[in-house]
Parts: sequence; structure tokens; C-alpha cells
Amino acid sequence: MNKNNIADSLTNILSSKKEAAKAVDMVFEQISKALKNGEKVVITGFGSFNMFITKTKKGRNPKTGESLFIAPMKKIRFKQSKEFFDK
Repeated sequence: MNKNNIADSLTNILSSKKEAAKAVDMVFEQISKALKNGEKVVITGFGSFNMFITKTKKGRNPKTGESLFIAPMKKIRFKQSKEFFDK
């Protein structure tokens, strides 16, 4: 399923496909903004999203075998709600 499929399913409720696509884009834009600001996004009955920063870790270049440090990265974690898991 992709954004277009979600917008198509919303055309039953909204007046046009263009309006549904705009609504889907706005939802994802708001979720992205909240995550970038370090906020936790909770969708009741579905789950929660939060951004975290990984620690610096030791890695290895597979070509040369040389050891190196991998810089911290921002990642998003999703945790499904209990209601979603039970369905």
C-alpha cells in the first residue's frame, strides 16, 4: 500500500481525489515535522513513532577490513499499540 492507495480510499469521504491526496500529504507532513522537532507521535489504536539518535559504534570496512567508527544517526522507531496487535 502506498500514499495513492490511501488517498483512493479517502475519496469515499472527501469530495475529490485531489482533495484526498492533499489531506494525506498534510498528515504525513505534520508527522514528519513533529518527529523532526523531537516529539513523540501517538496514533491511538495504531501505534507510536519516535525519533532517537544511535550511539557511535565501531564498524569495519568489508573491502579492506579496516576498523572505523560509525557516526551517530537519527532513526525513527515505530511501536504498535496493544489494540492493533490484538486485531
